[in-house]
Amino acid sequence: MQPRNMSMSGVVDLAAVKAAGEAKVKAEQARAESARQGGGGAVAPASLVIDVDEAGFENDVLQRSTEVPVVIDFWAEWCEPCKQLGPLLERLAAEYNGRFVLAKVDVDANQMLMQQFGIQGIPAVFAVVAGQALPLFQGAAPESQIRQTLDQLIQVGEERFGLTGIVVDQDAGAGEAAPAEVPAGPYDALLETAAAALDANDFDGAVQAYRSVLADDPVNTEAKLGLAQAELLGRVAGLDPQQVRKDAAENPADPAAQMGAADLDLVGGHVEDAFGRLVETVRRNFGDDRDAVRVRLLELFEVIGPEDPRVTAARTALARVLF
Repeated sequence: MQPRNMSMSGVVDLAAVKAAGEAKVKAEQARAESARQGGGGAVAPASLVIDVDEAGFENDVLQRSTEVPVVIDFWAEWCEPCKQLGPLLERLAAEYNGRFVLAKVDVDANQMLMQQFGIQGIPAVFAVVAGQALPLFQGAAPESQIRQTLDQLIQVGEERFGLTGIVVDQDAGAGEAAPAEVPAGPYDALLETAAAALDANDFDGAVQAYRSVLADDPVNTEAKLGLAQAELLGRVAGLDPQQVRKDAAENPADPAAQMGAADLDLVGGHVEDAFGRLVETVRRNFGDDRDAVRVRLLELFEVIGPEDPRVTAARTALARVLF
């Protein structure tokens, strides 16, 4: 599988849900109980996206997951990639029209939930289906990949647990003022072109499109992240992983060998290994070689995102060996 979201370990195989039979029985019992109590009616569109905290997690996520898959978006205000991913997930929740519910969890205010899910970096997206937690992906991801993951999630919910979603009353709240339509941004077309190129494994085309955006808007977060991912994917596309690993093992101080292995580490989801490898290579080298490795490490930081705690730790380690 060609990883597309470089800070994730890969979309999990949703078919490998543990204790599926038991969970299905519990889900059916919970739905029956909800029906006896008058639940299961149509909901307003606004109910498809909810803010969840530790106190309401049992009811808002676990109980709700017996009726519909619940997708959990772990985010924080300071997280720039979260600001790109969050609105996309909200738009998809409305588009899927009750096939899943989006639960948003602010990790700063809900540290216990973050620890319970074993989250090391954000944004991180999980799902809960019939009480079973499933990791989906971590970090920003292309819309096409997110759609594929959601479709797979919904299929598993239907086939294994009989979850057909919830009915949405589109007339609910119709009297309220409609939100203002957000105008298209000046670089939306170029960013869509870049995303399409990535989907087609046209990494050179994606790089060119992202660079065109950054030429006019050097701080564009989406373009910076996309460029770093496209460049990384382009570098690893033609590598022989076994040879790269062999060269790195035999030449621990060789910058090119270690940079190639670090790229493979990151693509494989071994973020700390990639960072640690390059920090150690910086320590072993001097002059232009050291600077080349340092620059590569900074590029990999962009792939993960500057606010990720693993990036923060690696920056500290890099500063120690440089100064």
